[in-house]
Amino acid sequence: MRRHPILVWAAIPVLMFFAFSCRKNVGADATGKTAPRATTSTFKVIGYLPSWSGSVSAIQFSKLTHINYAFLLPNSDGSLQAIDNSSKLQSMVTAAHAAGVKALISVGGGGGGGGFAGIVASSPNITNFVNNMISFCNQYGLDGVDIDWEYPSTGTQASNFLTMMTQLSTAMHNSGRVLSIAVIGEDGDYVLSGMFNVVDIVMIMAYDDNNFQHSTYELGTQCMAYWLGRGCPTSEAILGVPFYGHDSTQDPNSDAAEVEYNTIIGEGGNPQLDVFGSIGYNGILTMESKTSYAMATGGGVGIWELSGDGTGSASLLSAINNVVVAGGVVATNAPVGQIVTFKGNNGLYVTSNDADSAMACDRPVAQAWEQFTVVNAGYGKVALQAMGHYVSSEDGLNPITCNRTAYSTWEEFDWIPVSGGVTLRGTNGLFISSENGAKFMTCNRPVAQGWETFGVNQ
Repeated sequence: MRRHPILVWAAIPVLMFFAFSCRKNVGADATGKTAPRATTSTFKVIGYLPSWSGSVSAIQFSKLTHINYAFLLPNSDGSLQAIDNSSKLQSMVTAAHAAGVKALISVGGGGGGGGFAGIVASSPNITNFVNNMISFCNQYGLDGVDIDWEYPSTGTQASNFLTMMTQLSTAMHNSGRVLSIAVIGEDGDYVLSGMFNVVDIVMIMAYDDNNFQHSTYELGTQCMAYWLGRGCPTSEAILGVPFYGHDSTQDPNSDAAEVEYNTIIGEGGNPQLDVFGSIGYNGILTMESKTSYAMATGGGVGIWELSGDGTGSASLLSAINNVVVAGGVVATNAPVGQIVTFKGNNGLYVTSNDADSAMACDRPVAQAWEQFTVVNAGYGKVALQAMGHYVSSEDGLNPITCNRTAYSTWEEFDWIPVSGGVTLRGTNGLFISSENGAKFMTCNRPVAQGWETFGVNQ
C-alpha cells in the first residue's frame, strides 16, 4: 500500500523495489485443477479506501467482505495523529456494516509508518499504541486493524515488531476484532514466523515489481508461494492486486508514474488486456485468473485501491466477484480437448520440432509435429501439448520450446481470440511471437500485433 504514490517510491529503497526474483515454475499447480480450496462463503475480498480519493457512495459493498480505510498515522510514542477526513471514515463504517462488511483501519502505509520504529523500541510505547488503537476502534465502531509498516529491519526491530503485534492481537481478539498485516511480496524476512499465529490476515502486496508490467500473474504465484512456504496458513494468505498501472515513460518517483485503472480505460485502454501504450496494468482476464488462483491456494484477494476501479463491464471488482460466485472457475475461451494447428501471418505453420530444438513458425504443411492438443490448465489458462510435451514460454528469457513433460507457470497461457485467429499470452504478461518465421519463436512481446496473431486450423 501507499499513502501517496510519490511517497511509496521514495520510501522503498531501489534494492527492495527490484527484490522480486525471476524463478521458474514457482507456485502454480500442474494438475490443472479448478476446484477452489477457499469457498465462496469463506473467500475474503478486501478493498482499501484512501482518505484522499474515492467516495463511499461509489463502493460496491455487496462484492466485498472487508474494507480498510487508509491511513491512520502513528507517532513514535504510541499516540495517533488525527485521522484524515473523519466523516468519510464514519460514513464508510456505517455503509459497510449495513452491507454486512467488516470495516478496518489501516495504520501506516508507504511513507506513513515512521512512527512504528519508536513504538516497538519501548514497552510503554507499545502499550500506549495498543490502548490507543482500541480506543480508536471503539470511537468509530471498527471491526479491526490492519498494520502496514513499510518496512521494519531484520533482527531486533523485527523481533520487537512481533512483540507489538502479539500484544495488539490479544487486545483485538479480546474485543472480538481482527488483526491484519500488509507485507511485501517476497523477501519479507522482517516478518518472523510467529507473526502468523497472532494475525488473521496477511495482505501480500504482489505489485510494484517494476515500472511497467509490475504485477503479472506469474508474480502473483511467486509471492503467494513465498509466503505459503514461510508457513503462512492458506486461510490467512490474501493475494494483493492493483487497480492501477505504471507508466514506464515516467520517473518512478513521480506521481505521474502511477495511473489509475479507470483513467487507463477512459483514455482508450482495453479492459481485457494489460498494456496500453507505455502503461502496464491488470485487466479483467488477469484479474479473473488471479482470483481463481487465490481461491485454489489462499484465502482471498486484497485490492489497492477501490477508487481506481472502472464501471459497468469494465469493473475489476465485478470481475473478481464473478469468479468468486462461480466458485473459482474461469472460462478459457479455448477449444479445450481439441487438436489444433497454428498458422502465422507469414502463411507458415508453428512446429514443436518434436522437442529437439526451439519452436519455429516455418512449416508450409501441418503434420504431426505441427499439431497441438489444447489442455485446460486451470485459472482460465491453457497448456499446449505436442508429441507428449508441453510448450514453454521460457519466461521470455529464451526462445520458446516444446520439451516439458508437465506444465506449470511457464507452460500456461491466456488464449485470447482476436480478429483473424488467436493470441497467446504467457504468465509473464507477454505474447508469443512467430518472429515471422525468420528465427525461433519467443514469448517477449508486451503487445500483440501481426506476428503475434495465429490462425487456428487454417
